[in-house]
Amino acid sequence: MIAEAGLAALWLAAAFSLLQLIVGASAVRHWLPAAPTGAVEGPHHETVSPTGYSVSTDEPAASELARLVRPIAIAQAVFACAAFLLLIQLFLRTDLSVELVAANSHSMKPWLYKFAGAWGNHEGSMLLWVTVLAVAGAAVAILERRLDERTLLATLAAQATIGLGFYAFLLFASNPFRRLVPAPMEGNGLNPLLQDPGLAFHPPTLYFGYVGISIAFSFAVGALITRDVGPAFARAMRPWVLAAWIFLTVGITAGSYWAYYELGWGGWWFWDPVENASLMPWLAATALLHSVTVLATRDSLRAWTVMLAVVAFSMSMIGTFLVRSGILTSVHAFAVDPRRGAFILILLALYIGGALTLFGLRVGTVKEGSQFEPVSREGALVLNNLLLTVLLGLVLIGTLYPLVTESLGVKVSVGPPYFNTAAGPLALLLVVAMAMGPLLRWRRDRLKEAARRLILPAAATLAAVALVVILAPGIGILPLLGLVLAFGVGAASVAPLWKRNLRRTPLFLYGMVIAHLGIAVSLAGMACESAFTKEKLVAARVGETIAVGPYQIRFAGVEPIAGPNWTAVEARLEARRGGRLLVLHPQSRMFSAPPTETNETAIETVLDGQLYTVLGKSDESGRWQLRLWWKPFVTLIWLGGFLVALGGFLALVGRLWRERRTRRQVVEARA
Repeated sequence: MIAEAGLAALWLAAAFSLLQLIVGASAVRHWLPAAPTGAVEGPHHETVSPTGYSVSTDEPAASELARLVRPIAIAQAVFACAAFLLLIQLFLRTDLSVELVAANSHSMKPWLYKFAGAWGNHEGSMLLWVTVLAVAGAAVAILERRLDERTLLATLAAQATIGLGFYAFLLFASNPFRRLVPAPMEGNGLNPLLQDPGLAFHPPTLYFGYVGISIAFSFAVGALITRDVGPAFARAMRPWVLAAWIFLTVGITAGSYWAYYELGWGGWWFWDPVENASLMPWLAATALLHSVTVLATRDSLRAWTVMLAVVAFSMSMIGTFLVRSGILTSVHAFAVDPRRGAFILILLALYIGGALTLFGLRVGTVKEGSQFEPVSREGALVLNNLLLTVLLGLVLIGTLYPLVTESLGVKVSVGPPYFNTAAGPLALLLVVAMAMGPLLRWRRDRLKEAARRLILPAAATLAAVALVVILAPGIGILPLLGLVLAFGVGAASVAPLWKRNLRRTPLFLYGMVIAHLGIAVSLAGMACESAFTKEKLVAARVGETIAVGPYQIRFAGVEPIAGPNWTAVEARLEARRGGRLLVLHPQSRMFSAPPTETNETAIETVLDGQLYTVLGKSDESGRWQLRLWWKPFVTLIWLGGFLVALGGFLALVGRLWRERRTRRQVVEARA
C-alpha cells in the first residue's frame, strides 16, 4: 500500500499545482488592467491581511483569489514531500514489488545507499527535483513579503507551470511507483560507482541550485507579466538567486572531489557533458547574481537581469535534458528511453520558448534604469557578465556540437583540448575583470584614482611573476598566468577592507571578499595541479620501491578482504618522505549486484598536496599495476570552492539581516 499511497500523493500534488496555476493566473488576470504600465513601480491600494501579507484591494475578487494561492502552494509541497518520503520508505524496506526498487536496489546494500539510492536513478531523481521545486514554491508563498502582490501571484503561477510539466512527466512517462508482477527474489543493485556517501550529498545540493534558478526564472516571468521590473523586484529575487548559486557552488565542488577520488583517473575536471550541465547554470547564475545586485542597489541593468534569469533557467533545463534524455552514456546519466527524452525536450521547448517570447514581447516596456559611465563598478560588472556569457556560449557549443553531429551521422569528439584552449584564456581574463570590479566606484570613476587603487594588486602580481620564474623556470604559460593572477586577485580581493573599521564592515562585504578570495585560491590550486603533478604508472612486484615526487613508495603486499556487499584485493603501500611513514590501502573491488569491478583509490592529504594511489590488475608473472600521483597543493581547488560558497552564505545572511533591521527601523519610526 505504500506505493499506492505515494502515487496518490503525487497525483494530489499535481492537482494542487494545476489549481495553483489556475487560481494564480485568474487573480493576475483580474488585476492586470490596474497593473503599472511602465517599468517603474506604480502605487496601488493595499491592506495588510491578518497573516501579515499585503493584499491589494483594487479588485475584491482578485483579493479573494490571492488569499487562496499561498495555502494551495503549501498543500502542493506537503503532498510532494509525502510522495518522496514514501519512495524513500520503499527503498529502505527493499520492496522488490516496486519496479524502481527492484532495478536499483538490493537487500544486502548498506542502509545509506538504500536511502540515497532513492534518487540515484532516473525516476527518483526527477521526483526529488519536483519535490524541491514544490517546497521552494511553498517557501516563496510563506516568506516572500517584499514583492508586489500582483507580481508574487504571477510568480507563483509561473512556478506552478514549471511544476505541472514535471508532474506530467512523472505520472505519464516515469512513474516511480509502478508495480512489478511477479516480484523478483532479489534486486539488481545500485551502480557501484554511485555507492558512495557523495550520492547522499551531491545530487540534492545541485537540485536545490537548479530549483533556486527556477524561482528566479519565475520571478522574472512574473515581473514581465505585471511590468514590474525594478529595484523592489530585484531585492526580492536576490536572496533566491544567491541561495541557488551557493548550492550550485557546493554541489559542483563536492561533485568534482567525488569524481576525483571515486573514478581513480587522477583528474578533478574532465569536461564531461554532464559536468558541463552543472557548470553552465552556474556561469549564468553568477552573471545573474551580479546583475540583480546592480539592479537592487543602483537601479541599472533591468533588461540584463530578466534576460539572465531566462538564460540561467534555460541552462538548467538543458542540463536536465542532457542527463535524463538517454542521449549521453555517463555514470551521471540516468534515462535510456528516447520517449522520456522527447518528453523533456518538449518541456524544454515550451518553457524556454515561452519565456523568450514573453521577454521579446515585454522587453520594450522595461525601462533602461539609471545611467553609469563605462569606468565604474557597474561597467566592470557588465564586462564581467559579457565574459561569463561568452564563456557560457563556448561551453554550450562544445557540449552540444558532438550531439548534433552524431544525430547527422558523424561522430565528433570535443574534449579537454578544445575547452582548455577556448575557455582557459577567457577564464583568466574574467578573473582579471572580477579583481578590478570591487576597486571601482559606483556610477562614475576616474582612471587615475582607479589606477592608484590597483597599485598594490599590481605589485603583488609582479612579485608573483618573479617568484614563480625563479622557483619554477620551466612552467607552462597557462599555469604561470594562473599562479600570477591568483596572487594578484588575492590581493585585490581583500582591497575593499583596506582602511575600513572592520567591526563596522557589513557582513555581505566580508562575503564578497571571501568569495573572490576563494576564486584566487582555486585558481592557484588548478595552476599547481597542472604544472607540478608527478605521475608514475608501473607494474611492480611485492617488495619493490617506486619513487614519485618527494615520496619513496614500497609495495608491501596485497591481501583479500570482504565488505558488506563486495569483495576486494587490498594493497599495502608504505610511503616515506624524510622520516615520516604513510601507509595507504588502495583496493580493487568486485561487486556481485550488479557484477562490476571498481578501483577504490587511497589518498593521503598532507600540508603541501596529496599522494594519490590506485591498484590495478595483476599479470601472470605476479606483478601488479600501480598508478601513483603526487599532486602539490591540489586541495586548494576544493578549499577555494568552499570559500566561494562560504562567501555567498555570509553575503546572503548579511543582506537578509540588513533588510530585517531596515524593516524594523521603519516600523519603529511609524510607531
